[in-house]
Amino acid sequence: MLPILFIWAICYDLFKSELPPGIDQPLKLRFYHSLLVMTAILGRILEKLGICSDISLLRFMLDGIPPWRDSKLLIRDLKFAEVPVRVYQAKAPSSGQRRGVLYFHGGAGTLGSINAFERVCRYIARETESVVVSVGYRLAPEYLYPSQYWDCLNATIHFMRNVKDYQVDPARIIICGDSCGANFATAICQILVSRTDLPKVRAQVLIYPGLQGLDFYLPSYQQNRSVPILFQDRVIYFCLRYLSKDTSVVEDVLKSSHVPEDMKLKYKKWISADHIPEEFKIRGYTPQRLLSYKYKHEVHEVIKQLLEVMFSPLLAEDAIVCQLPESYILTCEFDVLRDDGLLYKKRLEDNGVRVSWYHNEEGFHGVLAFFGYGIFSFPSAKKILDNTVKFI
Repeated sequence: MLPILFIWAICYDLFKSELPPGIDQPLKLRFYHSLLVMTAILGRILEKLGICSDISLLRFMLDGIPPWRDSKLLIRDLKFAEVPVRVYQAKAPSSGQRRGVLYFHGGAGTLGSINAFERVCRYIARETESVVVSVGYRLAPEYLYPSQYWDCLNATIHFMRNVKDYQVDPARIIICGDSCGANFATAICQILVSRTDLPKVRAQVLIYPGLQGLDFYLPSYQQNRSVPILFQDRVIYFCLRYLSKDTSVVEDVLKSSHVPEDMKLKYKKWISADHIPEEFKIRGYTPQRLLSYKYKHEVHEVIKQLLEVMFSPLLAEDAIVCQLPESYILTCEFDVLRDDGLLYKKRLEDNGVRVSWYHNEEGFHGVLAFFGYGIFSFPSAKKILDNTVKFI
């Protein structure tokens, strides 16, 4: 049965996906994408048979293979304010206090785990000589939005209040995340700007972040709509599953039918293709025709949480954005979420926040999930992590 499913998945990938010239190791990416498609199909079959859910099977696969023990790191599984975390510390003594890095993993709020990003967090801890805290926030749909944000926030506050227990300098705390984890990191940093009882965050590190649910028709969404691993429609599908909403409205959301006209006009100053540099429109971009936009109140009611500032931190007011810490933003050329990072970069800079930006020309969304597997990894993942480590 599995060989038949894999052959079907390869055929699906050949017909449905697009691998543009310049993308990192396209044949390897096609193989991995086919495996993911096969796992998703098998999961649906097993779910219908009452054996397990499709999400459970995907989680199992994405957890990856456990790495060997690391002789240079002390690794402990703890709980911060009842939230599971894994703390990575160098065994070698330090002459002074270390920096602290809180890491929120990606996975659309429904996938991913501490184990899945074990290699990434070990690498950051070793190469930067930091204390890294990987946060195992609860996942949807078992735990509804916004439980994930509160878990990340509570773990962060606990760490900030107890940094001395880990020999961490309270003036050098960095909040980091990839994909939806970068969304959580952004939201947490915005919440913390008003907290005078806690140390100030030194920097936020946002790796291919998804930051808004207003416009899924930006240039990067058009150019990379069929690029694995994250298709344009899959972004909305996973958002809906994360929010435990009806997935039948995907097409309406693609057309921005969930956005009231006054809101669309209000936020055009921040979310618009007009703010994307011209060099990122070369691969093709067609402005959305006004005739294709039609607001549907019933769709808005289903998915209005997409437009909340917590879910879409790109919509935060300038009064908040101007108080944010120094920022590092990483974008990938072949990523539907690329323009979210570019737009947030502009907003931060417009508000006087110092931004370091790295754009990976060969990378695609989710490439970090393959980091640390030798010949089975992608060179762009190593470049991304090395540049991130350099900033930290």
